[in-house]
Amino acid sequence: MTMTILVTGFGPFPGAPFNPTGQLVARLARLRRPALADVRVVPHVFETSYAAVDRELPDLLARHKPDAVLMFGFAPRAKTLRIETRARNTVTHLRDVSGQTLRRRLIVGGGPSALPLPVRVRHLLGSARGTRIPVMLSRDAGRYLCNYLCWRATEATARNGLRAAVFIHVPPVARTIRRPGKRRRLTQDDLLRAGSRFLLALTTAAGIKSTTATGSGSSRRRSGRRR
Repeated sequence: MTMTILVTGFGPFPGAPFNPTGQLVARLARLRRPALADVRVVPHVFETSYAAVDRELPDLLARHKPDAVLMFGFAPRAKTLRIETRARNTVTHLRDVSGQTLRRRLIVGGGPSALPLPVRVRHLLGSARGTRIPVMLSRDAGRYLCNYLCWRATEATARNGLRAAVFIHVPPVARTIRRPGKRRRLTQDDLLRAGSRFLLALTTAAGIKSTTATGSGSSRRRSGRRR
């Protein structure tokens, strides 16, 4: 049985004319690994606007019926990769790329203060440590579009049969050749290496293993219990 994973990133936004997640998503979609033989990756880059998330996320989920969603967002001030563990019911008044705001302080009035993202985050954390790329767990996805997408994807989990929803914040990456003696900065190749580990880990965190990964001769679902 083929597993489908929706992999998303964002485009540029005010203050960030280059968003590394768009390129990362495109490269992950072209990734070829034996352990991904039974995995279909659906790439999508959102315009960094509330309207785009509200319009395109439901359409993507209905059209592709993914088993899991792997989302990436850019955090300009971050020093490490951050695996977000929850979405907060809060929103900033900063404008999105279309110049719009939600004109409210909460994503859902009367809703809970936070929603845990449905995935085994420790499993993801362990998968990335072998890359020697700094990574940490985070309980604060901010108040901008990244947190908003986290919330909407988590809301959609039960309605759409998703087994897992993961959000990874990535720090700035080097766009020029590194010079000797200067502090090392992550590159797009580093992000691809980490992103591929997250993608592989998600195939098991979502409760499905590919034929190659299990060595069983056929893909199979686990007990079906959601985590």
